Amino acid sequence: MDNIDHIAIQVKNIKKSLNWYLKNFKCKKIYSDETWAFIEFENIKLALVVNQQHPPHFAILDKKIVLDKKTTKHRDGSISKYISDLDGNYIELIKYEE
Repeated sequence: MDNIDHIAIQVKNIKKSLNWYLKNFKCKKIYSDETWAFIEFENIKLALVVNQQHPPHFAILDKKIVLDKKTTKHRDGSISKYISDLDGNYIELIKYEE
């Protein structure tokens, strides 16, 4: 069974949005910079992204994904690629370094 890793939503200001989530919910910051933030709730992670960097999406863990011309290696060492479902919703297939 595939597991959902995170959901990504677009925000206008990463720092302000991150502070709002941390203040209003029981979650913790995993990472943040000026272009994205990653926060963890008890049951899922949430990525806050700017529209120039990432589309809104949800990510599914995919242990079979490999680094090639169709994938991207991210600053945290993860490897991913985007696909779209039948209605044009973005899905990120992602694998983290072990």
